Amino acid sequence: MRYFFPLLLLLSMLASVLLPGCEPKEELVTTDGSARLAFSADTVKFDTVFVQTRTVSKRLWVYNRNKQAVRVDEIRLTGPYGQPYKLIIDGDSGAARQNVLIRGRDSLLVLVKATLNVNAQPDNRPFLTEDQLLFRTNGNEQRVKLLAFGQNAYFHFSEQLPCNTVWRNDKPHVIYGGVLVGPGCTLTIEEGTRVYCHAGAGVVVQGRLLINPTLQPTDEVKPEDRRLVRFQGDRLEGFYSDIPGQWAGIQFDPGSSRQSVVRFCEIKNSSFGLLVYNPDAQTPFPKVTVENAVFRNISGAGLTFASGGQSFDGGGILSFSGDFDVRNSLFTNCGEYALGGFQGGSYNLQYCTFANYTPQFQRKTASLTFSDGLPVRVPPRQISPVISLENCIVWGSIVDELFFNNSSRYLAQISVKNSVLRTQEYLGAADSGGKPGLARAGNLLNTDPKFRRTPETASGRYDYRLDTLSPASNRAVPLPLLPRDLRNLSRSSSAPDPGAYERVNP
Repeated sequence: MRYFFPLLLLLSMLASVLLPGCEPKEELVTTDGSARLAFSADTVKFDTVFVQTRTVSKRLWVYNRNKQAVRVDEIRLTGPYGQPYKLIIDGDSGAARQNVLIRGRDSLLVLVKATLNVNAQPDNRPFLTEDQLLFRTNGNEQRVKLLAFGQNAYFHFSEQLPCNTVWRNDKPHVIYGGVLVGPGCTLTIEEGTRVYCHAGAGVVVQGRLLINPTLQPTDEVKPEDRRLVRFQGDRLEGFYSDIPGQWAGIQFDPGSSRQSVVRFCEIKNSSFGLLVYNPDAQTPFPKVTVENAVFRNISGAGLTFASGGQSFDGGGILSFSGDFDVRNSLFTNCGEYALGGFQGGSYNLQYCTFANYTPQFQRKTASLTFSDGLPVRVPPRQISPVISLENCIVWGSIVDELFFNNSSRYLAQISVKNSVLRTQEYLGAADSGGKPGLARAGNLLNTDPKFRRTPETASGRYDYRLDTLSPASNRAVPLPLLPRDLRNLSRSSSAPDPGAYERVNP
């Protein structure tokens, strides 16, 4: 009996050597020409790629659907390696791989990257760069297409711009680190310019910024209009199209000009849209005029200010002792504030739509928040703000979309007229207890304005124009200096609509 187990072990070893039929089928290599590979896609496609910028890796899964293993004789690009594509095959980088074994019912991962070179494309339109990934197995050749749409661009790497710089619209501008507009200098951005910012990058203005300063359209300006200046992150894959916080924003420092203008512009997917950062309340306060602009998908979520590293929330517009005139503008999906004005400043808001639905956030802050101090300063420096809100819509995901912190100190400097408001805090018909009463002066409280498409009523592309049955229609008062709306459509001369859009029945 004591020899039984050693004998059994010996017989098992002999069986494994003498009986090859016991080898698992998935490890037996077939040379049958019908044993072909399958792929997760027939084309690996990169969305628009800026030249000289490495893309993210795209995954291609290679499947062996056969019961037995196959040996891939060769995997390689048909074109020159690295021009522009590079490969990582099963964890190893290189121009090609030979004799790659894929077990039966198993798979192989191929990662593809691309770095495009400058292309002499006429008028700098996007250009197409193609190649193929070749697989040779058991005498078969199978190919997967590689496609990348390239775009020449102007690149800005942590630079201070020369005075009186003009950004042309012939190529996109891509910012790494940030750009600085120095004191006494002006950056002018032409109509139709596209600006893409890498993670954490932005524009800091110590002089003057002019965005679309001379555009005077005579026709309708639709959301896709090529004349709009657009700011967004530099990740162009579809997944990133609506994700906030991809880049910093546009910041105005103390001493910057009171003549900065932002017109016919879209700012999206940033930590803040426009920020006046003047925490020491240096005078005169920086001032920015905003006209016909859209702010969407904004969230700070971890912003820090000052050397103390105090955290603060983001916003479409944030103002720490700054002045803003905002007209014909839309704010939506701002995770903290649509507009936050702190430690004084003047805010003149006319014909604006704050449709701040925030399905991506558990927001607790009112879309419009004003205070005479800074939350990040203890003790606060108290400077009373001056607030004028006229012909606006302030609506969104929470029941109080306006908040005037310490309002008793500047009650006489709050004016809200002919607007549609969502509020439980300020329901009075007169000021009381240090709070403004907003159920007066032509305001409509807590009545859904009925936008055409919102996250609460539909999916896909949202539309914050008023529906034909909107109770908000015709409630505004004409302002002679603003006869046209966000899309440059004529407003009614007698009973216009509040908000950024004049309703036009189909």
